Amino acid sequence: MKHTRSIGAPSALMPRGQRILITGGTGFIGTALTHRLCAENDVVIFDQKLSGSSWVLSGRNGHDGVRVMLGDILDPEAVPRAVEGVDSVIHLAAIVGVNKVRAHPRETIETNFLGTLTLLRAVEHLPVLPRIVYFSTSEVFGINSFRVQECMSTSIGPVQETRWSYSISKLVGEHLLQCYHRETGLPTVTIRPFNVFGPGRTGDHAMLRFVLSALRHEDLVVHGAGDQIRSWCYIDDLVNGVLAALVRPDAVGEDFNLGNPRNTLTIYELARRVLNITGSPSKIRFVEVNYSDIDIRVPHMEKARQLLGFEPSVDIDEGIRRTVAWCLEHRDALSAILAGAPEPVCTQEVEKRVKRVKRAAGPLPLAAHARPSHVRASGATAESPA
Repeated sequence: MKHTRSIGAPSALMPRGQRILITGGTGFIGTALTHRLCAENDVVIFDQKLSGSSWVLSGRNGHDGVRVMLGDILDPEAVPRAVEGVDSVIHLAAIVGVNKVRAHPRETIETNFLGTLTLLRAVEHLPVLPRIVYFSTSEVFGINSFRVQECMSTSIGPVQETRWSYSISKLVGEHLLQCYHRETGLPTVTIRPFNVFGPGRTGDHAMLRFVLSALRHEDLVVHGAGDQIRSWCYIDDLVNGVLAALVRPDAVGEDFNLGNPRNTLTIYELARRVLNITGSPSKIRFVEVNYSDIDIRVPHMEKARQLLGFEPSVDIDEGIRRTVAWCLEHRDALSAILAGAPEPVCTQEVEKRVKRVKRAAGPLPLAAHARPSHVRASGATAESPA
């Protein structure tokens, strides 16, 4: 069944001659993985839709080594069809994005956990168990995660804050994966990515918002004081780590942080770098938000270095330059995608409260109609830098 194609110079750490399923494969990371894998493997992308996706914008959606299957990760009939004959699975399908998660916490938990369960139940019946690479999140370490190691305790946020529905859904998926590994022998690997960026990312996130605002000469909106600290990992470096996780024998049963601590800076400094690189006259504007943010997120990389040979190499300035060039090429399409992004929940909640008060008490004085300034400004902000 397998056949080999040669495009460019493939990495030595690369599956070859395999049938590889990527759930959620039309997204940013899935598209980047497909581009690297499809030259030497048959890739099956399983996702709900194509419109507005990184895969469509990539211009590679007609490649002969890629098959796209549209379906729901919760569908107990569609998922078994997707896993037929696969050698490896990369499980990316999930509800993501701070605004979407906060607006739909129940859907987030149900989709992320039950989707993983549906997938695992499908593959455990295959005659040959495929290796499964599961994408979790660095948010499992909570609001203060400085040089966190994989063996460190995870942190569960308060149930009153809907943001944490995402991390808990991913964390329970990690535990489920380990159960299948121990009890059925399923070869599993868990990846915890740290702030991945680069060309191809279309979702509502800080880097894309900053770049597009700079190109349009609009204010770059920073949440809070901009002192949140992040380590930014360029997409090509992340892909190298995932490919190693697919083939390295020592990776089975393990979890890995994948990020780049050398690209560590505050969100304010990130905005300044974007302005400097684009040469934009835009200003930086600070707004307050009414939900929990993560103060610091920096990975410890020794385990990935030792077991995967993971060595990220793209520095933050070079990564921003490449991202800016790609955004210039796709500016209109990206602007349309962000225009349709979910409204920040803090604004939604205030508007709903005002409407309830109006219905109960009739017309309100002007002062009561006015929203707090931080809420009014937040309607046009970037997603919190998750």
